[in-house]
Amino acid sequence: MMAMTLTEKILARASGRAAVSPGEIVIIEPDVVLSHDNTAAIATIFGQLPHKRVKYPDRLAITLDHAVPPPTPKHAQNHSQIREFVQQQGIKHFFEIGRGICHQVLCEEGIIGPGMTLLGADSHSTHFGWLGAFSAGIGRSEVAALWATGRLWLRVPESIRITLIGRLANGVMSKDLTIHLIGQLGADGASYQAVEFAGEGLEHMTPDSRAVLTNMMAEMGAKNACMAPDDTTWQWLSNALRSARPADYRDRMEEFRSNALYADSAAAYQHELTIDLSEIEPMISCPHTVDNVRPLSELPKTRIDLGFVGTCTNGRLEDIEIAAKVVRGKTLQARLLVVPASSQVMRDASEAGYLAALIDAGAAIGTPGCGPCMGNHMGVLAPGEVCVSSANRNFRGRMGERDAEIYLANPAVVAASCVAGRLIHPSQLA
Repeated sequence: MMAMTLTEKILARASGRAAVSPGEIVIIEPDVVLSHDNTAAIATIFGQLPHKRVKYPDRLAITLDHAVPPPTPKHAQNHSQIREFVQQQGIKHFFEIGRGICHQVLCEEGIIGPGMTLLGADSHSTHFGWLGAFSAGIGRSEVAALWATGRLWLRVPESIRITLIGRLANGVMSKDLTIHLIGQLGADGASYQAVEFAGEGLEHMTPDSRAVLTNMMAEMGAKNACMAPDDTTWQWLSNALRSARPADYRDRMEEFRSNALYADSAAAYQHELTIDLSEIEPMISCPHTVDNVRPLSELPKTRIDLGFVGTCTNGRLEDIEIAAKVVRGKTLQARLLVVPASSQVMRDASEAGYLAALIDAGAAIGTPGCGPCMGNHMGVLAPGEVCVSSANRNFRGRMGERDAEIYLANPAVVAASCVAGRLIHPSQLA
């Protein structure tokens, strides 16, 4: 049997084959098909097909997360159409406004896990690879075809292995690692490739920080990104399933464990890279491309009007906790908007006192969801304004206004910069 990477093993299983190799075309039946506010548009495409019913409604997962609560009558109508579609098709995995961002919610709900496959109508569907799954973003037409047939063809991607050694220094987060990687390899450095993270450096990374890695590989052009499950993964899944689905917790955990796959030691990779985490420093993606990367230390006088902590990349509890610790007892010189990635994150942050600390400092807290990330609402920029964001994209107009600038940074830097009114590391605050 030929040696295979983690991605190749999952795609081989999903396509019913003993083995696959890069460049081959396979037909898979994904375990999960994801969509969000774009479900109404996909349903319009689906309605043009001869199929009247979704083939596998139990495999669909739909969230309302991109414009929540709806900011306009048009958005409200869109949500209404989605609710009608969900009811007509008998879709049980449907999550209303306020539950949170699809990528966070599906993990919390135990809908996706190790060894499984997910295809989603969202470019950051690479996110779920932190659980040891294959997950990739696809177009709306492809999703409509999946609804109709349950099947889709894929080209098996070549793989890049990134081996992490050491551990991140104090004040450095996995967001800095991702920005560093994208700066080194470029925004197309992993175009239609699988990025596999490995190495003892992962052992020192929390679940929240791991998800940042796989999520942001979409910004490097990756088809998917993944890492093998370990003790940290299993503990997180155990906690999540006990909370989300206590009735079948044991059965679901056993299913996840039996599904888990691991790369062969002799697997071939197109490119291999080793990163010493101890050498990573706070990094910034400067306007107007994510690979326009500079160390924070080189940007000491950059004015900030708004800071944004949130999104599928950095809206988890760990991110809100560090932002709260940075601003506690201080007064903001720039606006700070914090949008938790899910209702679970919001509740945990509230119970821990993080939201109170942020509010006391002058921050605004938004409904769990994507918020201003895609420029719809809840914090978009005015012409000429400068934002530092923990999101994943900073191209012109990303947050609604083309004549504005977006810097990407880790949540601690975002919070500290709002205290100072300029880009700054928390260690530099008086």
